[in-house]
Amino acid sequence: MQNSYFLHGIGASAERWSRVIPTLSRDYRVIAPDIIGFGYSDKPVVEYTMDFFIDFFESFLDNLGISEASIIGSSLGGHIATEFAIRFPHMVEKLVLVSPAGMMRKSTPTLDRYIMAALYPEYQRVYEVFSEMVYDSNTINQETLMDFVNRMNLPSAKYAFMSTLSGIRYAPRLTGRLSNITAPTLLMWGENDTTIPLAEYAHQYNEIPNMEELVVIKKCGHIAPIERPATFNRIILRFFKRITLITPTQLQSKSRPELF
Repeated sequence: MQNSYFLHGIGASAERWSRVIPTLSRDYRVIAPDIIGFGYSDKPVVEYTMDFFIDFFESFLDNLGISEASIIGSSLGGHIATEFAIRFPHMVEKLVLVSPAGMMRKSTPTLDRYIMAALYPEYQRVYEVFSEMVYDSNTINQETLMDFVNRMNLPSAKYAFMSTLSGIRYAPRLTGRLSNITAPTLLMWGENDTTIPLAEYAHQYNEIPNMEELVVIKKCGHIAPIERPATFNRIILRFFKRITLITPTQLQSKSRPELF
């Protein structure tokens, strides 16, 4: 059974995948941990650099005896997944990047408010920023909000969050290195994402040689697995089941985004 490793975003946890795992796990071995420093995982007082996350991820896969896996990364998880695919291309079977954070060199108002919610996790503040991060606030339930509040109040949670922000800022630039990625790649973005805007960043991933397509999800913000789980699963399953025989001409024809 194909191994699929899911990497969540900053301040998040494996809970972000809870609405898509039941369907995907019918056909695939889904591994969706709380990344070190987040969720309910350990939060050591170290520097949360990109090297730290990549070393952890490589060791995690090694401990599971996994030599190759499909990797799905959202936001920060997309940055980690991209960097891992650059450094260890032989270990990545397929790559899915969901509103990845790797190209960001400046913040956005929505991200600024999310950072403040992480540092001062009061329910109303968290509710307001999560409502801003999604297209339809009704897709966010109280359980998700309270889980975020509880996790950000854990010891060292705020330290890990801020250290990760610093680590991202000084991470190696992806531009000029994306050509090292050999895995068939799918880029997925919410049309209404104000945290990492589609128009500003999606085109910067065109350097990936086997970028099969950009899929833009209508009426969706930054958290596609939570906002549009059924659509998310259809896109992922179609991509996973596709036999990849892509020519340069086909890649050029797929440069236009497909809307869902």
